[in-house]
Amino acid sequence: MNRLLFVSCLLSSLLFSQTLTLEHSIQKTLQNHPDVKTFALRVSQSHSAYDASFSDYLPQVTLSANYNAVQTFVFPANGVFNTIDDTGWSAGASVKQKIWDFSKTSSSVDASKLDESISQLSLEDIKALLVSKVKSLYELMLVEKEAVTVREQDLQTKEAYYKQSLAFVEQGLKTSADSSRFLSAVYLSKESLAESQAEFEKAKNSLSLYMGEPIASNTLLESELLDSDFTTSADVEQKILAQNYQLKIATQNIEKNELLQKSAQASHYGSIDAVGSYNHISSLNTYDSKLLGVTLNIPLYSGGRVSAESQKAEIDAQIAKEQKASAKLALKEESENLLTDIKKYRYTIEAKKAQLHSSKQTTALLDGRYKEGLATYIEVLDATALELNAKLGLLNAKYQLAQAINRLQYLQGKQK
Repeated sequence: MNRLLFVSCLLSSLLFSQTLTLEHSIQKTLQNHPDVKTFALRVSQSHSAYDASFSDYLPQVTLSANYNAVQTFVFPANGVFNTIDDTGWSAGASVKQKIWDFSKTSSSVDASKLDESISQLSLEDIKALLVSKVKSLYELMLVEKEAVTVREQDLQTKEAYYKQSLAFVEQGLKTSADSSRFLSAVYLSKESLAESQAEFEKAKNSLSLYMGEPIASNTLLESELLDSDFTTSADVEQKILAQNYQLKIATQNIEKNELLQKSAQASHYGSIDAVGSYNHISSLNTYDSKLLGVTLNIPLYSGGRVSAESQKAEIDAQIAKEQKASAKLALKEESENLLTDIKKYRYTIEAKKAQLHSSKQTTALLDGRYKEGLATYIEVLDATALELNAKLGLLNAKYQLAQAINRLQYLQGKQK
């Protein structure tokens, strides 16, 4: 009856367990993470800045009105100036349209457009970075979950050896040193199991925070991801230099600063504007005032502000070029190191697989020899430790390989 109840509970648990896919984890993170929302707002902010800059192309219309309760008017009569106090008011409109400002406005507008594009690239970059982090956390959950299973199997093995040693001691075939040593191994295995369980919970909690939703304890994972056949193309470095978001941002920053420099230099020459106004004035007399013409404004002296702004823009453009060169060098260095690590981890995986195969055979052999009294508990524990290290080492090598691949994919701007 108890067995039937246990099986029923187990089947019920499996029935209601859901698989948390990597794709779902990524989509939830991109929907809920505050960094994505922040950068999306910055895109909107830069678009508003572009609209504000573009408005300089359009006519600037102003409505004005004033009312004076008391105003002194002066007028001559027979060679004598007379004054009179009266009320007065006026209302009107004026319009100003830029005709030519030596590309100052057009350069500023183009720079604002590039700033909007840079904000969009920054949004895509943070998305790619979050995808890389989610992959890392998901794979860490896989590794830690498998490590828990390995630790549980190791604990079961140590407990079985301990029980076996107690039986051998009762029969006089082994000494109490055997049972004591196996008992110590059991406690150490329990401690290691608790550590692995804690690391799994940490990874699960971190991924849950990224996704913005809880992850149930009985959630299933796509365990085959760690065994995926990761491949890297021969031209991966060229792809990184062509597709990396940070490098694209650096390139557009250079263009933006060059445009800002051009706009600042154009400020020296001033602007030509068309102006017009119409006012209705009512004081001692009522009349309409009209104006239509062209104005030329040339800054002769601004306290050095125009020159300083031009120099600052020129220096900013030079800094942007050097930053791009530095980013390019860093990308080349990191990509080459990652490719080297990937080769190393693939060799490590093959070595750990061979070590695991050998250690399993050794453990099986020494298990039989120990029962026959031909091997000591020290040899048995060494063999089980070798097998455990091989399993955990294989898991770690797979995880490290996956992290290197994830980083390469992020550097290429991939979001899947």
